[in-house]
Amino acid sequence: MSWLPRDFVHPTHVPVPGTGLHLRPIREADTAIDYPAVMGSRERLWEIFGPAWGWPAETMTYEADRVDLLRHEKEIAAHQSFNYALLDEDETKLLGCVYIDPPERTGADGEIAWWVVDELVGSAEESALDALVPKWIATDWPFQQPRHLGRDITWQEWLTLPPAP
Repeated sequence: MSWLPRDFVHPTHVPVPGTGLHLRPIREADTAIDYPAVMGSRERLWEIFGPAWGWPAETMTYEADRVDLLRHEKEIAAHQSFNYALLDEDETKLLGCVYIDPPERTGADGEIAWWVVDELVGSAEESALDALVPKWIATDWPFQQPRHLGRDITWQEWLTLPPAP
């Protein structure tokens, strides 16, 4: 049984209100803008995601990032998992990501996490994304019990939950 209904169509373009930014599914072709975004914010991202996901490794190469984005692109096409890039209007700059995944731990039917690059921390754009994501998930996704990792549960608390069946 899939974690999403068979007829579910994932959004392909999501404007972030009050900004010139939008979300769209990430692609392998985004490596040239993803790699500098991730590695430019790597220390802070490791503090957030490292203990749970082991990402992003200090030694991550451009090629490893390309392979990872190709994996995400294939998972999106198969509706296994979703990674949305936060992009400027012209899609010349990647400014963060939103992850929508099947639950790895009990107590939720979808797990959502997101981040912005260091330069946007504390900005109006980050606040707009923080306001958008829970509303977007509630409105456009078929979850009854979404879990916003690092938001309504800490990553440390999440790691102590039993694995999902």
